[in-house]
Amino acid sequence: MDLLAKIENNQAVVGVVGLGYVGLPLLMEFVEQGFKTLGFDIDEKKVEKLNAGKSYIKHIDEKRVKAVRESNLFEATADFTRIKEADCILICVPTPLTKHREPDLSYITGTGEILSKNIRKGQFIVLESSTFPGTTEEVLKPILEKSGLKDGSDFWIAFSPEREDPNNPKYNTRTIPKVVGANNEYARQLATALYGKVIVKTVPVSSSQAAEATKLLENIFRSVNIALVNEMKMILDRMGIDVWEVIHAASTKPFGFMPFYPGPGLGGHCIPIDPFYLTWKAREYEMNTRFIELAGEVNTFMPYWVVNKVMDALNERSKSLRGSKVLVLGAAYKKDIDDPRESPSFKLMEILLEKGAEVDYNDPLIPELPSMRMYDIKRKSVELTPDNLAKYDCVLISTDHSAYDWDFIVEHARLVVDTRNATQNVMENRDKIVKA
Repeated sequence: MDLLAKIENNQAVVGVVGLGYVGLPLLMEFVEQGFKTLGFDIDEKKVEKLNAGKSYIKHIDEKRVKAVRESNLFEATADFTRIKEADCILICVPTPLTKHREPDLSYITGTGEILSKNIRKGQFIVLESSTFPGTTEEVLKPILEKSGLKDGSDFWIAFSPEREDPNNPKYNTRTIPKVVGANNEYARQLATALYGKVIVKTVPVSSSQAAEATKLLENIFRSVNIALVNEMKMILDRMGIDVWEVIHAASTKPFGFMPFYPGPGLGGHCIPIDPFYLTWKAREYEMNTRFIELAGEVNTFMPYWVVNKVMDALNERSKSLRGSKVLVLGAAYKKDIDDPRESPSFKLMEILLEKGAEVDYNDPLIPELPSMRMYDIKRKSVELTPDNLAKYDCVLISTDHSAYDWDFIVEHARLVVDTRNATQNVMENRDKIVKA
C-alpha cells in the first residue's frame, strides 16, 4: 500500500525519536488517534518507566501514559535497529548551543547516523528540532543518504517545528497549529496528511527552510520583546517607576500592544537558544543580526542585574553579599513545571556563589538539582518552614510557582527580592520586598 494511503487509513506505524517534553506528548496523540507507535530513546530509565505506564514529566498525567501503554499501540525501546518497523519517523531531539553560543547539532547528526544504518525504502522522516534554515536539507539529508538510499525516491524528508508550551492551560500539542515544510511535493503531502491526523490544523509551507525559519521567527519575536521590557524595567527602576504597573496599564489598549513580562533572564529550550541559530547562519550570507544580538545582550545581562539588586538590598540592611545566606525560590524555567532547561535560576546561583554567598534553593517540583550542560550545582531543595525562611538573609524569587504561599514567605523572610512580581498581592510587611 502507498505510504500516503497508509497514513490516511491510520495503518502507518509512527516512530518518535526522543521521548522528552516534545516527543512524548506528540507520540501519545498518535496513539489516541489509533496509530501503532514506537518510541525511541537512548535513556533506558525513560524506556522502562514508559513501558511500565509511568510518567516522568509532571504535566503529563500518569493515567494518560498508562492508558496509552495499555492500548497495545505503543512500546518504548532503546533498540534503534527497530527503526525499520516504523513507516514515519519523527525526530524530537535537543538542539542546544555550545559554550561559544554556536549551534550544537550533535543530537541531530548523531540521530541521523543511527538512522542511516537502520532505515529502509519507503520511510518518511521528519525533523522537529528547532534549528537554522537549511539543516534538514544540508545536514540531515546527506547523513541519511549514507545508507545508499536517496531522498525523494527511496525515502522522504520534511521539517515541522515543535510548538510545545508545557503546562499551558489553553493550548496543547493537539490544539496548536502545525507548520510543515518539505522540498518535495510528495513529502509535503505526507507531512500534511500525517500531522493532519492528530493536530487541529496543518500549515504547509514551500520548503523545509521556510518551516525552519518560521520557528526561529516565532522565538526571536519573543526574545526581542522580552529584552525590550527587561530594558524598560532597568530604566524605570532607576526612575522609581514600577514596570509591572506600566505594563498592566499599557495592556488596556485594545490594539497595537501585546504585553510581555520581564524576569531574571531567559529560560526554556527555545527562546534563549533559537535566536543564536539564525545569527550563526546569517554570517554565511555576510549579514549582521543586530536586533537579535542586542536582545541577547540585554537578556543575558539580566541575572547580573538581579544579583546587583540583591547586593543593594543587603547593603541597605548593613549586610554584604559575601557570607550572606541566600535562598533561591524556583529552579524551573517557568511556573508550575518541572523543567529546568536553561533556567536563569542556575545562572543566578552561579553568580551568587562566585560572589561568596551561601546559596540554597527550594522548588516543590524539582527535589534535587540535576547536572546541566553548563552547570553542576549540587543542592537538594530545602523545606519552606518559618525557621528555615528566617535563617536566610535574602529570599530571591526566580520562579513564581502557584504552590508558593507568598504571604507566608514574606511574613517569615527577612528580605525578599522579587523578579516575577509574585508578591504583588501581599499586603503585610511590604517593607521587606524589593522588586528586581
